[in-house]
Amino acid sequence: MDKNIAIEFQGVGKQYRLGRVGTGTLQHDLNRFWQTTIRGKEDPYLKIGEVNDRSEKAHSDYVWALKDINFKVEQGDVVGIIGKNGAGKSTLLKLLSHITSPTTGDIYYRGRIASLLEVGTGFHGELTGKENIFMNGAVLGMTKQEIKRKLDDIIEFAGVEKYIDTPVKRYSSGMTVRLGFAVAAFLEPEILVVDEVLTVGDAEFQKRAIGKMDDVAKNGGRTVLFVSHNMTSVKQLCNSGILLENGQIKYIGTSEKTIEKYMSVDIKETDKPLSQREDRTGNGKLRFSQVVFKNINDTPISECFVNQTLKIEIHIDIIDHKYDKDKLILACALCDGFGIPITSWISDEIEHQFDNLERQNTITLTIPNLYLRPQTYNLKLQISEGSTNPKDFCDAIYNAASITVVNDDVFKSGVNLKMCRGYQAVMPAIYD
Repeated sequence: MDKNIAIEFQGVGKQYRLGRVGTGTLQHDLNRFWQTTIRGKEDPYLKIGEVNDRSEKAHSDYVWALKDINFKVEQGDVVGIIGKNGAGKSTLLKLLSHITSPTTGDIYYRGRIASLLEVGTGFHGELTGKENIFMNGAVLGMTKQEIKRKLDDIIEFAGVEKYIDTPVKRYSSGMTVRLGFAVAAFLEPEILVVDEVLTVGDAEFQKRAIGKMDDVAKNGGRTVLFVSHNMTSVKQLCNSGILLENGQIKYIGTSEKTIEKYMSVDIKETDKPLSQREDRTGNGKLRFSQVVFKNINDTPISECFVNQTLKIEIHIDIIDHKYDKDKLILACALCDGFGIPITSWISDEIEHQFDNLERQNTITLTIPNLYLRPQTYNLKLQISEGSTNPKDFCDAIYNAASITVVNDDVFKSGVNLKMCRGYQAVMPAIYD
């Protein structure tokens, strides 16, 4: 392996038999032993199985959680690993962290690896926080003196000074993850592996943790692998990315390009009629069936100018008529290419009543002036009964449709608006 390469995956695959340990039967285990150990041939069960496509029903007892994974990570690189649930992200990190072994292929790495894959990983509940710091440091190959030099920094960063001599089984999940992250980051491993655990901590800790990972990579020259569903964090922290889909690599590139590819995977779903989309949540009492963007003349459009009137016509199928119309809440949000909401409208905030829903099955949101900078925006729809808590969702769907805002002069004639990300807008709107 090249000396500048920190991690290399060569033809790595991980296969599981659904609901089984080993191959699941004595016959299969004996056959595998006979073929691989006695005859020196390939494992016969590697030739069967399916990729981990959760959108289709399985037709085999075997599934490839990962298959044909090949990539290299240079030393000091910060790599974001993204993909939908079940894409294989956590499996990949578990292989790298030696929690499980690959079925095929080889993994090479240079240096010590510190993994933070879930709350409490590597901690012994009966030991105190301080004792766990020393134990984890020893596992990483640190001497007692090295750990002592970092001890105060770890405790201060984790914010657990009062409880450092308390057994960690009495820690809250937030305290545990803060201590776990501090141990992993401050004991100076050459490779830091983090899997979405920062969502457990509060917003302030998440901000500090991302800053620390950035410092570990840029100033410490260490390598970071970061799995997250938060595209903002990936874009902010990572300089490159890997997109996994159904257990295989879909794309490798810069973090921005990888995020765009990830978002485009979702956007492709909009080619299907909205009523047939399966990437939705809710109890199904009400269901979005169609969205049409229109201009002030009620002409359907796919593009509109900045400052133009935009109408969003939302068609809703009523599946279960046992709902309380006075408790319905409809939320619309326009999101940028990273899935970040730029602006939103919520029906109960603008005093909309759903008196005509049964008769019309259509609600139109009219935005008199679309003050958004030019780019393509994706529409997120959500209708709920009682509250905007997910437990009350009737239907919720991301990327229900997309609209492209076209440049125009707004503030000064002949001077178009500049394109940029993260621009926030507050616009008046009327449901009718």
